[in-house]
Amino acid sequence: MTANSFAPAEKVELKPRQRPVIAIDGPAGAGKSTLAAHLARTFGFLNLETGAMYRALALKAIENDFGFDEEEPLLELAAKTRIKLEPQLEGNIVLLDGTNVSRRIRDKDVTSGASQISVHPRLRAWMVAEQRILGQAGGVVMEGRDIGTAVFPDAEVKIFLDADPEVRGNRRYQQLPGTPEAPKVTESALIAEMRERDQRDRTRTESPLKPAPDAVILDSTNLTLDQVLVEAEKIVRSHLPAAPQ
Repeated sequence: MTANSFAPAEKVELKPRQRPVIAIDGPAGAGKSTLAAHLARTFGFLNLETGAMYRALALKAIENDFGFDEEEPLLELAAKTRIKLEPQLEGNIVLLDGTNVSRRIRDKDVTSGASQISVHPRLRAWMVAEQRILGQAGGVVMEGRDIGTAVFPDAEVKIFLDADPEVRGNRRYQQLPGTPEAPKVTESALIAEMRERDQRDRTRTESPLKPAPDAVILDSTNLTLDQVLVEAEKIVRSHLPAAPQ
């Protein structure tokens, strides 16, 4: 399954889903990607990380010396960009204009850029339309910031994964040893970055970060990873009686 995120805009009639959608939303560093990958493996769904689309466009902007503040140039850049997601059980392969950028889009500069371009309303509307096409058949776990509120407000399962910013920053910091960024980043800087991204995501005009009214809020502040995975499985099974036990 592949998707061209920036194909020429055209009206697409979405067909009724054949299988359920599991929507996972939450702030940066909450562990959404890890949880989505686990649930996809457990229940035999595809794992579609929609945030990779924003990251890929941010990388294209960086490579072409585009700023993140003006929406119109970014929309023009997007129209000339081909982004494909190739979902795998272990995660997505992300292709930018035919080049595998799956690792590069995880770098700090791209992460920051993706958060900045995501505030633009028309760009988000474009992304949302493409994400709906990606998951229209169901049988997918989609994670992001607005899956349960904007992309699939009718998703069969909605989980809002949250944690205190101090905890999220600390978890990110614990993952740094052995990486090129380790000597350059402090724990306090990561926590400050989490707070900044939270503020930007929660106050943007288009699809601000917030739990859907019918989402189950899973706060992982005082939970281990294994406990989060177990609780999330329980949530899915409670909403999908036919899910494998």
